[in-house]
Amino acid sequence: MSHDLAVARASTLRPIAAVAEAAGIPVEALEPYGKHIAKLDAGYLAGLRDRPDGKLVLVTAINPTPAGEGKTTTTVGLGDGLNRIGKRTVIALREPSLGPVFGTKGGATGGGKAQVLPMEAINLHFTGDFHAITSAHNLLAALVDNHVYWGNALGIDTRRIVWRRVLDMNDRALRSIVNGLGGAGNGYSREDGFDITVASEVMACFCLADDLADLEARLARIVVAYTREKKPVTAGQLNAAGAMTVLLKDAIKPNLVQTIEGSPALIHGGPFANIAHGCNSVIATRAALKLGDYVVTEAGFGADLGAEKFFDIKCRKAGLKPSAAVIVATVRALKMNGGVAKADLARENIEALRAGIVNLGRHVENVRAFGVPVVVAINHFTTDSEAEHRLIADICRDEFGVEAVQCRHWADGAAGAEELARKVVALCEGGTAHFQPIYADSLPLEGKILSIATRIYRADDIAIAPKAAADLKAFDAAGYGHLPVCMAKTQYSFSADPTLLGAPTGHTIPVREVRLSAGAGFVVAICGDIMTMPGLPKLPAAEAIHVSAEGLIEGLF
Repeated sequence: MSHDLAVARASTLRPIAAVAEAAGIPVEALEPYGKHIAKLDAGYLAGLRDRPDGKLVLVTAINPTPAGEGKTTTTVGLGDGLNRIGKRTVIALREPSLGPVFGTKGGATGGGKAQVLPMEAINLHFTGDFHAITSAHNLLAALVDNHVYWGNALGIDTRRIVWRRVLDMNDRALRSIVNGLGGAGNGYSREDGFDITVASEVMACFCLADDLADLEARLARIVVAYTREKKPVTAGQLNAAGAMTVLLKDAIKPNLVQTIEGSPALIHGGPFANIAHGCNSVIATRAALKLGDYVVTEAGFGADLGAEKFFDIKCRKAGLKPSAAVIVATVRALKMNGGVAKADLARENIEALRAGIVNLGRHVENVRAFGVPVVVAINHFTTDSEAEHRLIADICRDEFGVEAVQCRHWADGAAGAEELARKVVALCEGGTAHFQPIYADSLPLEGKILSIATRIYRADDIAIAPKAAADLKAFDAAGYGHLPVCMAKTQYSFSADPTLLGAPTGHTIPVREVRLSAGAGFVVAICGDIMTMPGLPKLPAAEAIHVSAEGLIEGLF
């Protein structure tokens, strides 16, 4: 049994009503899913609107490596640490996808003494939100083909159907398919494909919606196809939005769980940050801001993806004003950025650490460019040396102008994140945040892509494929030019090449495809070899997951 699992199993969970009471949530506002999970009633959430907002703190990270960074672990540890020093704090996280749970990454509920519980339920079916999103998405796909089958009154050009299907699983065999085979009774044959559910525009609409009515309006605006005259056909024209909303009426309510130390956590929604916008739901974040003096949330993968989208898409759309940001790094990951092989990371290597810390420095510069003050959290591993930690602190102070705090929340829980919590409070109360996105709504779509590529990725230029360039011009002409852009790019590098670590410059970002997400309210730019339907690795995590003779789930960590 892994250490993380052993800690989770040894923890005593409080009844969810007790967790809610401590957060000021009345029991009448809960819709329990067993003893330790509950959804929050929509009417109760609507009644919170006049309360003042707490301070919003974003936890982001350096580019991920196989060495591990611990962003969710740090988010949980910081939330516990803030509560420990007397700051009423609520944690707001994304829900895990089954794709990485059974693929490479594994679960996404933190680790050690900084976990959200019940771990098994959260990492698997949870409250069924992702299943509901999958069903709503595929209902729309079925209605598109059904409309064509029964006469095609809207004049859909079957060569220009852009609404693919989804599944919450890594399955490369479904990336490109042909449907409608087997004769006239099965419809018209055409090329199609699957994305993973977390890349679905329904997921994006779900996570950016203000409430159920706004969700239905967003779903109705989804463009599913084009006519032969290249005019868009929407879900609203197919009369699909109502039924889709019915499938999502319970899912849209945020899920309340707890940390090992009893801090309340709202876990809701879960778009990936490399192929989608990477943030939990606006509804959950706003609820947390009304319930807590401090809210700790995270954005997926490194700050070049997750934080950029949190700022440029989520905060822009929802009117959020973050007060501070935490950038998580580890000695191990920085040494890997400095060229050390994973097998050698346990050995002290000052020179490699000095070479790899440029990755951290780049992220600090980028987050500050949004007008948000930063503190660095060095997530401690047992193989780290004190000399390595001193070097990081010295470089952060002397070269990056930022404090770096050694954090031991994995081993010590809230006590191990207390210093980080105090630094975060000082940043928030210092009043130095002057948040603003890095590009204006009025900038053309191509200009927005170029702005992100040059200012965040430090590329020299972008290379947009001819069809993608034509599509961008068509989106601008159709009135979508004011939308922000969502970059679908490898998470492992500032470039589009996952092997180019550190802080590369002089590269070009290739944009091979663009997709309009009119309902969500952004345009997706797909860069390089990134896939919106991942594949399983050679040795998927699923092969080690099983149920023991005692009925316990093993292998999720």
